[in-house]
Amino acid sequence: MITVDDAAFEQMVATAMDSLPAEFATLIKNVAVLVEHGPGPRGLLGLYEGIPLTSRTTNYAGVLPDRITIYQRAICALCDTEGEVVEQVRRTVIHEVGHYFGISDERLRELGW
Repeated sequence: MITVDDAAFEQMVATAMDSLPAEFATLIKNVAVLVEHGPGPRGLLGLYEGIPLTSRTTNYAGVLPDRITIYQRAICALCDTEGEVVEQVRRTVIHEVGHYFGISDERLRELGW
């Protein structure tokens, strides 16, 4: 397990979001990306909560933002170096963004995320 400064971890999450391909990043709307500095729910590195794009209808309006939460302590518990944390944050962000686009856990695993 490695300890990473909270601000540095938040920057890793921001960098991972900024590194998304433009064609996907421009489609992400009404989503709050949060960092939980604690461990989070057992077995989760991140969590998407909301209505995936593939499930939205013309009635989708006036709703609270979807949320992607990244769990700092859970990620750091898996890693031994800062470089590993950067890569795991990137993988977790991509995984949770995949859920925003309606991709299932099974399909994300098939794709390597």
